[in-house]
Amino acid sequence: MVVADTPNYDIFLDTRPGIPAAERYKMTRYFVGGQRLTPYFAGSGTKEVRLLVSGDGLRFTEVADNPVMTCDLRNAFDSHNVFFWSETEGQYVGYFRFYDGYRTMARITSPDLRTWSEPAPMTYGDTPREHLYTNATTAYFRAPHIYVALPARFMPGRRVVTDAQLAQMAVATSGHGQHIYYNDCSDGAFMTTRAGTSSYQRTFMESFVRPGVGPNNWVSRTNYPLLGVVQTGPAEMSFYVSRDYAQPAWHIRRYVLRLDGFTSLNAPYAGGEMRTKPLTFTGTQLEINYSTGAAGSVRVEIQDEAGAALPGFSLADSAEIIGDEIARVVTWGGSDDVSRLAGKAVRLRFVMHDADVFSLRFGA
Repeated sequence: MVVADTPNYDIFLDTRPGIPAAERYKMTRYFVGGQRLTPYFAGSGTKEVRLLVSGDGLRFTEVADNPVMTCDLRNAFDSHNVFFWSETEGQYVGYFRFYDGYRTMARITSPDLRTWSEPAPMTYGDTPREHLYTNATTAYFRAPHIYVALPARFMPGRRVVTDAQLAQMAVATSGHGQHIYYNDCSDGAFMTTRAGTSSYQRTFMESFVRPGVGPNNWVSRTNYPLLGVVQTGPAEMSFYVSRDYAQPAWHIRRYVLRLDGFTSLNAPYAGGEMRTKPLTFTGTQLEINYSTGAAGSVRVEIQDEAGAALPGFSLADSAEIIGDEIARVVTWGGSDDVSRLAGKAVRLRFVMHDADVFSLRFGA
C-alpha cells in the first residue's frame, strides 16, 4: 500500500540501532471495531493500533502480528499521535490523544513496538487545564533527554471571526451548508517533558505561535504546529505550522529560531541576575549560548551550595562576555578549567545587562 491509501496515520523514522533498512520507516494506523478511524474520529470503545513498515517511506507493508496495541481510553488516537525511539530511555515512547473532560495526552512505552506499557495520562503541573489538540513531542536534538512539545492549544467557543468577516471567507462547511470552523480559535503553545516522566512542564503559558493579523488566522484548528524541530543552519533551527485551516489557502509555514532559542534568561539594560538551584556536573568547561547588545554583558560566578563565591570563580574573576555566540566558553582569571568542581554541589550566578542566555552546558 502507499501512504495515500489510508487516513489518520502517523509515520516516523525508526532510529533504533540495528533496524533493517527495509523497516526503517514505521507507520501506525488506528482502528475501532475493525474499521479504520477517520481523521475526525471521536468516541469510546477499544481502539487498535496496527503497525506497517517501509524502506522508502512511501510503500508500506503491514507486519504479521497486528494489532500491536489496544486501548480503551475515550477518543484515544484521535488526531495526530507521536511515536519514536528514545536514545535516552533505550525504548520506544509514544504520546497520544485521549479525552478526560479535556483534550489531553497519554504516554506509553515499548521495547519492541509490540509489547506496550499501560498508558500513563500526562500531567501539567500547577497550571490551568486547557484543550491540547495535538502534542508534537520530540526529543530535542541538542539535548535528547529533554523532549520538546509544541502542542496545538484549542479554545472551543472562543469566537473571533465576525459574521461580516465570515461572509467574505471561503471557510469549509458541513454537509448541511453550515460553517463548522469559525466558532473556535487556536494557537501554538510550548512545553517540555523529561525522558522517563509522565509530566509536561508548562513554565510558559503564553502563546508560542500567535495567530496573527487577519480573520483567516482565527478560525478553528489553524496555527497547529507539526511534528519536528530540525537544524536548518549553523546557528538556526526550524519548526513548521499548519495555517489557514479549512480554507483554500491552507498551507504549511516555516518558522525560524536560533539554536536553543525557545526561550531565554533575559536582562534589560538596567541589569539583572539569576542564581541556579544547586547542581552537580561532569566536564572541564562551562559553555553558554548567549546574546548581548553592544552595551550589554554577561558574567558568571560559581558558588558553593550555600551561595558563597568559590575562590577563583567569583564575579570579579569572571571575564566580561560581550557578543552573540551559540557556544562561548566562560573563563575566570584567564582559565576555563572547572574540573576541580566536578561532582560537587554548586550554584551558578548570572549577572547580566541587556543580554539573553539561551542555554548552558558543561562539557569537554
